[in-house]
Amino acid sequence: MSKYLIVGLGNIGKEYEHTRHNIGFDVVDVLCKELEGTFDLGRLAVYAKSSFKGKQIHIIKPTTYMNLSGKAIKYWMNELKIPVENIFVIVDDLALPFGQLRVRGKGSDAGHNGLKSIHEELLTQDYPRLKFGIGNDFPKGKQIDFVLGKWNQNQEIELNERINVAVEIIKSFCTIGLANTMNSYNNK
Repeated sequence: MSKYLIVGLGNIGKEYEHTRHNIGFDVVDVLCKELEGTFDLGRLAVYAKSSFKGKQIHIIKPTTYMNLSGKAIKYWMNELKIPVENIFVIVDDLALPFGQLRVRGKGSDAGHNGLKSIHEELLTQDYPRLKFGIGNDFPKGKQIDFVLGKWNQNQEIELNERINVAVEIIKSFCTIGLANTMNSYNNK
């Protein structure tokens, strides 16, 4: 049975819940609920295990804070013996307009501390990821406030639908693979 490690990036703590930077957590929360999994506190992450169409789905939300996410991913990859091509990281992206979803098989960290940590720990930038566009509608010097801020009212209306599409993309990745998922969902 094929095994997959689905990683939602975010920061732990009430003050970060449902912020733009925590979209990875929000997406895997919906995935876990849909697959009838339950998160339990594990080493360096909260962890859930489920299955989908004959695939083992392991889901983590690192408890290391964003800038040390790579430590949790490396630990769980080794613990579960999951190869790098079977991990899928869900991450916020300032360079994409709000709600745009883009699947990539590799890429730079583009200044994202979570992706930077993953690169440092895995010693590669070649791992599958889903970038969730959060937009970049903030004044100069206010990036941190924007990223750690809550969604605006208009975004809230669309957010659940975009999260549901992100969950479909994750399921697609686990069943038909990276290339087919990119063909199906990118540029839509």
